[in-house]
Amino acid sequence: MSAKRAAPKTKSASRKSASKKTAAKKTAAKKSPARKRAGGASPGSGKPEVPEFTPEQEMKAFEDMLLIRRFEEKAGQMYGMGLIGGFCHLYIGQEAVVVGMQMAIEEGDQVITGYRDHGHMLACGMDPKGVMAELTGREGGFSKGKGGSMHMFSVEKKFYGGHGIVGAQVPLGTGLAFANRYEENGRVTLCYFGDGAANQGQVYESFNMAELWDLPVIYIIENNQYAMGTSVKRSSAQTDLSKRGISFNIPGEQVDGMDVRAVKEAGARAAEWCRAGKGPYILEMMTYRYRGHSMSDPAKYRAKEEVNKMREEHDAIEQVRARLLKGKHASEDDLKAIDKKVRGIISEAANFAQESPEPDAKELWTDVLSDGEAA
Repeated sequence: MSAKRAAPKTKSASRKSASKKTAAKKTAAKKSPARKRAGGASPGSGKPEVPEFTPEQEMKAFEDMLLIRRFEEKAGQMYGMGLIGGFCHLYIGQEAVVVGMQMAIEEGDQVITGYRDHGHMLACGMDPKGVMAELTGREGGFSKGKGGSMHMFSVEKKFYGGHGIVGAQVPLGTGLAFANRYEENGRVTLCYFGDGAANQGQVYESFNMAELWDLPVIYIIENNQYAMGTSVKRSSAQTDLSKRGISFNIPGEQVDGMDVRAVKEAGARAAEWCRAGKGPYILEMMTYRYRGHSMSDPAKYRAKEEVNKMREEHDAIEQVRARLLKGKHASEDDLKAIDKKVRGIISEAANFAQESPEPDAKELWTDVLSDGEAA
């Protein structure tokens, strides 16, 4: 197929020539400050100025992040009890990334990620009951109990997975952005992947197409420093992952992924870039996972002191808690009440996940092949 035929055609007949657009875009990229770092080169390092949240934004961020934290803690507990089987990758420590990004986007924008996905589902508004029931393999789960931790999906909430193959979501997310550009609907795709997946070849094939066709996609690299268990310093020749798009002329920046305000600010800027028709954008979120890669990982490749230091000095939820108390926007009793409410929601989800029946055997034959009809 020729390059001309391969390029996506839009519904508008008034597009500028590709050469003029590419030249203008490269000029804009050179003028933009997109490669400035927002948050330093390590989680929580440096204290760049970021826009302050309103009390309402602080409260929302606190509750949304706490919901993810309590959900993951309960999931870990249930895994230890044998109620959840297979793989289970917890998002504890990284909550500010997805919560901040959700605060930065608009209704109708899409989200796709890898297998550390429970937090993304909850941040998108998916019911904790359905998520937890899927973890326990029950009929009430989002994939009817057949997908498990890594394979959930909600068209209603614009969440497109949950993918178990490292990096597989990146070309799929690029495809979602292709559709948005074709439809000229103004939507932006958030495509999440980790520092380990950043070394996958399909990522760079996607980068190339996204830049070539000006696709509205934000590639969010959740750099939690250790991939599946190997430090990024040992596995990557270029450890500043925000620079991985340089050869494709894709702007990128590092963001303090432990500060929900910094995430929202960078996310809003990236979304504006994409919506303006300038193509893809890379955000490297400098974050940290407190637990192992999965529930089966003892994480012996790092010192306990390192983990404790991150918890004590840079925890995203505790940062918001401290600001709420210092600004007298909430009292200790107010925050305890929110925690109690969140724990109640998670308790209900856990009970539902255990009481929901297992899938009927006939479900083995459903959702295997499409009947060809449009959804």
